Amino acid sequence: MQLKKSLTLSAALMVLPTFALAQDAPTFNEVGPYIMTTLLFLVGGFLVFWMAAGFAMLEAGLVRSKNVTTQLTKNIALFSLAAIMYWLVGYNIMYPLGEMSFPAGAVDESQINWLIYSLSEGVDDDGNAIVNVIGYFGAIGQAVLQPVGVGAEGVDLGYASDSSDFFFQLMFCATTASIVSGTLAERIKLWPFLFFVVILTGIIYPIEASWQWGGGFVSAMGFSDFAGSTLVHAAGGFAALAGAIILGPRLGKYNKEGRVIPMPGSNLTLATLGTFILWLGWFGFNGGSQLAAGTVGDITDVGRIFANTNMAAAAGAVTALVLTQLIYGKVDLTMVLNGALAGLVSITAGPLDPTLFGALWIGAVGGVIVVLTVPMLDKMKIDDVVGAIPVHLIAGLWGTLAVPFYTDGTSFVTQFLGFVIIGGFVFVASLVIWVIMKAVVGIRVSEEAEINGLDTSELGMEAYPEFSKG
Repeated sequence: MQLKKSLTLSAALMVLPTFALAQDAPTFNEVGPYIMTTLLFLVGGFLVFWMAAGFAMLEAGLVRSKNVTTQLTKNIALFSLAAIMYWLVGYNIMYPLGEMSFPAGAVDESQINWLIYSLSEGVDDDGNAIVNVIGYFGAIGQAVLQPVGVGAEGVDLGYASDSSDFFFQLMFCATTASIVSGTLAERIKLWPFLFFVVILTGIIYPIEASWQWGGGFVSAMGFSDFAGSTLVHAAGGFAALAGAIILGPRLGKYNKEGRVIPMPGSNLTLATLGTFILWLGWFGFNGGSQLAAGTVGDITDVGRIFANTNMAAAAGAVTALVLTQLIYGKVDLTMVLNGALAGLVSITAGPLDPTLFGALWIGAVGGVIVVLTVPMLDKMKIDDVVGAIPVHLIAGLWGTLAVPFYTDGTSFVTQFLGFVIIGGFVFVASLVIWVIMKAVVGIRVSEEAEINGLDTSELGMEAYPEFSKG
């Protein structure tokens, strides 16, 4: 294998001088940063896409066997809807239209001017779209698809492929919706949930993300969220919290005395597999958020981000492992899994600047948060089937507040204020949507359907038909 790599490298080096000397051909120094950053987006993007499988497996393992097929259906459907909605309206809400690069020949100047003019009433003073309309389908759709086989003269070599950037950003949008799915499991109707996903991924997430990553007012006030502890994870947690409050707990989850009745998941093997998949995908989530790989410094930073991300996850898992042994007298695997995820969420707001020790203690606090806040939610009778609110919302708050410990130019006050602004918007907007849907179409299945399981009532099929209902 090593010899094969050496021969391949030698061949590549022999070709490079010819490439550089070809008439009118750009040198690697000219196209290299564009190629490497595009590759970072693509690799990071498909790693974050793999997190969709992680959420599906985690949720399938933590719900009861009579609801597994429904959870799997929700996860593949929500990702697909997010892909369409983010293209249709979300991407252009999230980023200023005036700064979008249109590939040569994709649309003519009159179409571009018409599109921007038609949306001009919905942008703020900084050019950020606040309220978008569907607008001109052709221009929006082609704005992120460069011509097949485009040459160096047809693109802006100053950054990366528009399509790769769109692909990468889409994955974050879909992740936000995935967080909501597990919290509301086992009692929500399929179609109202999917309608909420359409609103969340097409409008709510792009608006709040534009305030930071689109150069909006939250960014201008000095708020820092490197890869989305607040913008993605806490936002998904706030949407889930609003839904859980309106939806109510599962039947039999709490008795009249307020005691919690355990409802074990169907398959801890799947839940563990899902956690490892999420852990793997997080390297793309945080590493890709460097948003550049064209220099030695950039690619070195990506490596540092990977190391810190891994350390935080490990620390969160070990902390939950030890704490559950000390508090309950036995290790709780589900807490350990969520401890690892909380560690990952905690480091996501600032994965570049901490030392490895910094990543360790930041992730460890995430593990503590999970162990302490899961029972706290139960005392409040907020039924979170997979523990997404502690992992994504509360650990997301912690990760956001931890940024100033290592990142210059940030402050605890600004970080908290940014979290409140974004979280408040997502929570209120989500609450309004849930209340309207509850009043108009209903969001909860009948008692009979919930008892029998959503697989048979919503879909008419079971994940484990050979076994009795769990």
